[in-house]
Amino acid sequence: MVMRQRVFFSLLVLASLIVSVPSLEQSARSHQDESKRISTHWTAAAEKRLLTKARQGDASSQMWLGAVYEQGWFGETNIAEALKWFRRAAAQGDPDAQFSLGQMYEDGEGVQQNYTLAAKWYRLAAEHVPNLGGAGQGRNHLGLLYMQGLGVPKDYVQAYLWFRLANVETNLSYAKKHMTPAQVLEAERFAAEWKSQHNARE
Repeated sequence: MVMRQRVFFSLLVLASLIVSVPSLEQSARSHQDESKRISTHWTAAAEKRLLTKARQGDASSQMWLGAVYEQGWFGETNIAEALKWFRRAAAQGDPDAQFSLGQMYEDGEGVQQNYTLAAKWYRLAAEHVPNLGGAGQGRNHLGLLYMQGLGVPKDYVQAYLWFRLANVETNLSYAKKHMTPAQVLEAERFAAEWKSQHNARE
């Protein structure tokens, strides 16, 4: 059985916005570790500060604004606004926003389901180093698309490569069961080359 990981944005981390929006960039990078914390109530002042930073072009604030609208933390969900802010942050290279867009295209959330676009956004997220947040999620989900042949050709070598880079052992083992020893060696070589090309900052 393959494992899908889902990004859950931290309400506790978002609480830091109420006190200090400048710390948002550091908080965004560690939101995966905080996903099961307590929730917070958004004040109008916190909402205004986040909107101001996002409108000024801060990619991390744009990504968080997308998450806030997607999750309904301002009161109601607003998928159109979530997509708008995820797209802006993704265009600036934010891996969490890139992954979120990929997931929205894969699931057909607010957009027409499109596995090709999902693969595109997952790949952009997956290329980020280190393997944190959206980067790791993008790698895992890109591997799943390769394993199923959704939006990309069905290719267990590519699936294994991305699972190896994401460090998702369950999916790696599953892919390996469908591969020859030569294919596993090839995928391991690709993973080593990828890490070398990306300065092995994993």
